[in-house]
Amino acid sequence: MQTRTIGVAGLGLLGRGICASFLGHGFRVIAFTRRRETHETARRYIDQAIRDLVERAGFPAELTARWGERYEAVENWEPFAGCEFVIESVAEDPGAKGDVFDALEALVGPEVPIASNTSALPISRLQRDRKHPQRFLGMHWAEPAHCTRFLELVRGEQTSDAALEAAAELGRAIGKEPALVEKDVPGFIVNRLGYAVYREALNILEMGVADAETIDRAFRNAAGVWASLCGPLRWIDISGGPALYAKAMRGVLPTLSNATEVPKPLEELAESDARGTANGRGFYEYTEEESRRWDELLREHAWEIRALLNKFFPL
Repeated sequence: MQTRTIGVAGLGLLGRGICASFLGHGFRVIAFTRRRETHETARRYIDQAIRDLVERAGFPAELTARWGERYEAVENWEPFAGCEFVIESVAEDPGAKGDVFDALEALVGPEVPIASNTSALPISRLQRDRKHPQRFLGMHWAEPAHCTRFLELVRGEQTSDAALEAAAELGRAIGKEPALVEKDVPGFIVNRLGYAVYREALNILEMGVADAETIDRAFRNAAGVWASLCGPLRWIDISGGPALYAKAMRGVLPTLSNATEVPKPLEELAESDARGTANGRGFYEYTEEESRRWDELLREHAWEIRALLNKFFPL
């Protein structure tokens, strides 16, 4: 692995985790945001993330005290001139991302890959009209970024093989299992699968088949068991085979939702500014303590799943 200096533009939740991922594996990180208070929040997050890597994943203990030596928090773009790979992780807005790309293209060399941490925006659109569009690609992370093995790499219409290979090599160097998305389709792989599930869950809720808690519990106790073992296609193979599923689908598929509009239960909650655990209102009501507890559960569960993956599918 030759790349040693990584630029991260944007220090939201995923941006902080991305920084921690690289710092934990010995890289130098230059992190940009214009908000001083965001830098302070990011440092606290990264410090805890590094401690998690030491305590939960067996990383060297000296990382806890030494990571700051390889971390540079900046409020201007000039330090990015020395980066060998750059990851943009700002708001999901084409204009905001375009402004970042403008600044980066004026500084970094034409051979330096620039990856966008987007979960939905077309990479082909983002790389359009760029000076060197071949070096742009999608790099979709999952929260908590420093813990999961997930990383989607998305090929835009003009993305070069060299840029994708550099990103894949980088991902493997920090303990990820890169998933190459060969066609730039909306939602890539994981979000397309996810939204199909969300739509049908909302359809079941709206039809009155079951309430929210029952739907969630049933899903957790079935798909939740096998989803960390294998994906949906292998699950077909090991739980009955294609012939069985083809027969079952003929009866079930005509009854599933194929809606192209936002389902009513979700739309109504969105109109009331329900932001889930962020403000205590969603399909469930949350006290501040309950919101914190679900955040803790997510992180604890992510580490347990990581341990299971490492046990059964070591990298």
